[in-house]
Amino acid sequence: MHRVSEVPAVLDHSGALDAFAMHLRDQRGLSVHTVRAYRGDLLDLLAFARSRGAVSFADVDLPTLRAWLAQMADRSLSRSTMARRGAAARTFFSWAQRTGRVPTDPTIRLASARPAQTLPTVLGVRSAATLMEVSRVRADDGDPIHLRDWAMLELLYATGARVGELVGADVDDVDLETRSIRLMGKGSKERMTPFGVPAARALRQWLMVGRPELATVESGAALFLGRRGHRADQRQVRDVAHDVAAVAGVDDIAPHALRHTAATHLLEGGSDLRSVQEVLGHASLATTQRYTHVSAERLRASYQLAHPRA
Repeated sequence: MHRVSEVPAVLDHSGALDAFAMHLRDQRGLSVHTVRAYRGDLLDLLAFARSRGAVSFADVDLPTLRAWLAQMADRSLSRSTMARRGAAARTFFSWAQRTGRVPTDPTIRLASARPAQTLPTVLGVRSAATLMEVSRVRADDGDPIHLRDWAMLELLYATGARVGELVGADVDDVDLETRSIRLMGKGSKERMTPFGVPAARALRQWLMVGRPELATVESGAALFLGRRGHRADQRQVRDVAHDVAAVAGVDDIAPHALRHTAATHLLEGGSDLRSVQEVLGHASLATTQRYTHVSAERLRASYQLAHPRA
């Protein structure tokens, strides 16, 4: 590979990656999960490039990038993973060129895979109602964790919140008078999202009865707590969704499916696309539009079942 001597090579790749991670976190506002994923992708790229004779990121060229992405396809990695890795490379080299760490940006002419356009999992209205009712009845046993689970599921379905937004919420973010909650979305974008009477009822029970039983001096302002009084994490929310779905006898779901379900039911109920975009906190209307495809698929399936000449 030809090397441009005028620009110093990135021999200390860990220093460059640390600076890049700080840029993603502090200036781009990306989540810890995304920053970690991008860093891992770039370490994988550097290892691949070194196997082809490169010394540092400054030696990575377009053929190397294309070969890196091609060998991912041979390893049967998903299209979404390949798309993310391509995005990681483009974001890094654009930043590295601007900051003088590499001489040129080799990703300018790099084409990357697009994530497969799969329809998200969505519960039907009846199944969603069953899930909520089972979580409510389950909370009658007096266990504060079951009160928490009820409030979590009602709020996920009512607001379409991401799981990270849910566990990141504090008590002061909830306004039971106006039935709304302040959520901190991607890129540290804040939004106020409404919720209905059932979610308000569950939240009130949790805040008045369940949370005080679990709260400790280490709980801080966290809205949802674990058994030991610490802020609940995303793994606990996933366990709640799976456990209650099993008891309710509905399709096994991840908590993110309740976000998809909320969006689809809002659209099917007559809400306009931009309102749903605001509720979900999507930066682009194009992201919200995929839920119109879900509704169309459900309409087509219903038509084929009901119409005698379908």
